[in-house]
Amino acid sequence: MRLSEDGDVVSENWRKAGWAGAAIGVIAAGAAAGVAVERITVGRGIRRKARLALDAAGDYGSLRGTEGTCRAEDGTELYYEVDEVEEAAAGGAKRRLRRKGAAPATVVFCHGYCLSQDSWHFQRAALRGVVRSVHWDQRSHGRSARGLAQADGEPVTIDQLGRDLKAVIDAAAPEGPLVLVGHSMGGMTVMALAEQFPELVRDRVLGVALVGTSSGRLDEVTYGLPSIGQGAVRRLLPGVLKALGSQVELVEKGRRATADLFAGMIKLYSFGSRDVDPGVARFAERLIEATPIDVVAEFYPAFQTHDKSAALQRFAGLPVTVVAGDRDMIIPPGHSVAIKEELPAAELVVLEETGHLMMLERPEIVTELLTGLLARAGAVPAPTNVGAHGRRTAGSAAQPGR
Repeated sequence: MRLSEDGDVVSENWRKAGWAGAAIGVIAAGAAAGVAVERITVGRGIRRKARLALDAAGDYGSLRGTEGTCRAEDGTELYYEVDEVEEAAAGGAKRRLRRKGAAPATVVFCHGYCLSQDSWHFQRAALRGVVRSVHWDQRSHGRSARGLAQADGEPVTIDQLGRDLKAVIDAAAPEGPLVLVGHSMGGMTVMALAEQFPELVRDRVLGVALVGTSSGRLDEVTYGLPSIGQGAVRRLLPGVLKALGSQVELVEKGRRATADLFAGMIKLYSFGSRDVDPGVARFAERLIEATPIDVVAEFYPAFQTHDKSAALQRFAGLPVTVVAGDRDMIIPPGHSVAIKEELPAAELVVLEETGHLMMLERPEIVTELLTGLLARAGAVPAPTNVGAHGRRTAGSAAQPGR
């Protein structure tokens, strides 16, 4: 520790922040260039009105189901919603299940870091009424409560998230077959569940979708940085995030003051194409900016030690679909290839010109892949057609996802 000239205590992390900032600045450069041009041509007030208009134009994240809560092992309240199967949509398949005394299959959607259950908006719209589904918010995200263990100083672990998922399943889908779907951190959560509760996978899981996720070696991700900046970011970023997390109010004010640059960076790291619907890009921005900086700081270290390669064997023999974006700088496609190598029978699809938030950028393709998995797993009849649901909202100028 050292003292500043005015007597305030300045931690070693804060002193290092300047060095890390220089490296991280390389990341921001591409976004900042576009923002600078926009600022020259468009006033701040007009940009703010445009964001408000985009918020009002789409119904992204508006879908709601039957609400429920459960308690994690440390007492943290976890929020979930259930969409039930509609009688008309299920038809004879549901009646057959009832005659056999079996519960319908439940699809459990697990979202990623700094997101919420609403990130599955398009897939939820497409599959609503076709399958029973559970959407939940990870601890400290969305409508779930802040982690009580973290309030007591315990670090977040991927294993803990796996146990959180088990608590949600016990409450929202205590019986019947399951299909597990996880994006990014959500995919890691699914792997952690499998490692700790192999009997659940063996007895109840019909299929698994791993979307833009990794089984380990995330400490090697470069985030698109040139080699000169990689070492600095890996070495200093955890400490910098911890320091920023201790100054929540100050950092959140800074986020608001630099909203344009923040939006540019989100677009850079979330999407791989230039033709993303502005409303969808704004929706992603809203999801991410809703995550407090101290939560960002709490969760980040868990990814550096994440290793669930061995746990993937719990899914051997099950239908597994692995989806990657070829321009994903958060979890590059090589991580999906590594999962495929552990599960040779898995279906691997790498989407072209696609970034990390592929379920928002290519909604129809991701929905089609999930529907195919559900059919292979026997969760829906093979000819099931979810129709055009999951396209971007009516009136959008963007083209349907490829």
